Amino acid sequence: MIKDKATKITNIATKRGFFFPTAEIYGSKAGFWTYGHLGKLMKLRFENLWRSYFLGLNNNYYEIEGNSILPAEVFKASGHLEKFNDPLVECTKCHFRFRADDLIEEHTEKSASEMSTEQMDKIIHDKKLKCPKCGSALGKVAWFNMMFEVKLGATGDDKAFLSPETAQNPYLSFKREFFALREKLPLGLAMIGKAFRNEISPRQGFFRLREFTQAELQIFFDPEDLEKADNWDDIKSYHLHLLLHNDKKLAKMTCEEAFKKLKLPKFYVYHLARIQQFYLDLLKIPAEKFRFRELSEEERAFYNKIHFDIELELDTLGGFKEVAGLHYRTKHDLSKHQEGSKEILEVNINEKKFIPHVLEISFGVDRNIWALMDIFYDEEKERSLFHFPSAIAPISVAVFPLLGNNEHLVEKAEQVYKHLSNDFKVLFDSSGSIGRMYRRVDEIGCPAMITIDHQSLKDDTVTIRNRDNMKQERVKVNELVQKLRSHYFV
Repeated sequence: MIKDKATKITNIATKRGFFFPTAEIYGSKAGFWTYGHLGKLMKLRFENLWRSYFLGLNNNYYEIEGNSILPAEVFKASGHLEKFNDPLVECTKCHFRFRADDLIEEHTEKSASEMSTEQMDKIIHDKKLKCPKCGSALGKVAWFNMMFEVKLGATGDDKAFLSPETAQNPYLSFKREFFALREKLPLGLAMIGKAFRNEISPRQGFFRLREFTQAELQIFFDPEDLEKADNWDDIKSYHLHLLLHNDKKLAKMTCEEAFKKLKLPKFYVYHLARIQQFYLDLLKIPAEKFRFRELSEEERAFYNKIHFDIELELDTLGGFKEVAGLHYRTKHDLSKHQEGSKEILEVNINEKKFIPHVLEISFGVDRNIWALMDIFYDEEKERSLFHFPSAIAPISVAVFPLLGNNEHLVEKAEQVYKHLSNDFKVLFDSSGSIGRMYRRVDEIGCPAMITIDHQSLKDDTVTIRNRDNMKQERVKVNELVQKLRSHYFV
């Protein structure tokens, strides 16, 4: 059933233009996908929603755009060259290579995220785990660095890497931006851009990619302000969905309780609340499908003092999966780049010198797109459809003439299309029967359909069809925009 749903969504995605394998006419490679016209529209809407919401949390949060190719020295200082590794194991017969931790977790239900290669070797031996491709014996587990190396210039002596995250650009840009923005903290530097990871054997289709998009906000702040939060009264009674690392049951507690009982800093809790509101209020994710999962000290990166993953329950992947994270990274990043570059990155505010700490909001854009398709996919007796919320639906309104071969109806439909195009992303279609046109736009998640019929020519009214319940009502053309805004795009 799970694979069946994933297959159905992928089939619609490739058929209708959401996404499809990159370079598929040459056979394509695992982990690379191209956004089609609908997928790109949906991705842009998600990114713009993210941008508007999170940069709106503070008037000193801004977006920058850095490079995907960065010098090797950057990743030496950040620790990526030494520690950005996955455990690789190879079949002794067919030489198929894959992640050892995935194999172990799949067959033992144990978390292998913090195991050494020796521990993984022992489990593979004790459990008699074999190659999933040909069933032969496996070799020893070894660390595999996931960085893509790039050689610069004619000689290739100048070494660089494709960045595995967008975060490094804000750290490298901090000093210039801090002075350009009048030396104020907190300072937020966001970047929406490409990241590259040479996954050993990417599975899970569109969910795990070698080239993907991240939306990240790095918030630089005075560590003495960790227990402060502007607008705390707005969220202190708001209930968070928390799965703590030492509990198996979801806890629902107010922000005030998380601050007092769990000893989580106010600044951190405030951003937990805003992230949850983004998912539940703007993306309309059902509350039962959302949670924050706390990572234990053993699970989280050594530089993260507090780490909660944002997880959504996905039928296609068999449970809750990570789509974003909130990380308190302390002063690790700026300290390492100060050490590596020999450039002073500490600040002086009110005669107090210190290296700012960082709170990171990190979203995997592509993972969120797949999650939205999973959660809002539905099958009814006569149709398949996506119940996308209007904020991220790739097409907002579809306009159809009842009869595509009637020039008067087509002309009127084109007028309505132009009338709406200034306010909405509108699709015009005049090919095929009205029933088939409805089914096509249901399948791409369009919230509203406008039909022009013979009565439209007489009294300047049209029919609006609601995607979710298929109910219809007649509306004057000059009232269409207001009707759509008040009833379909709230």
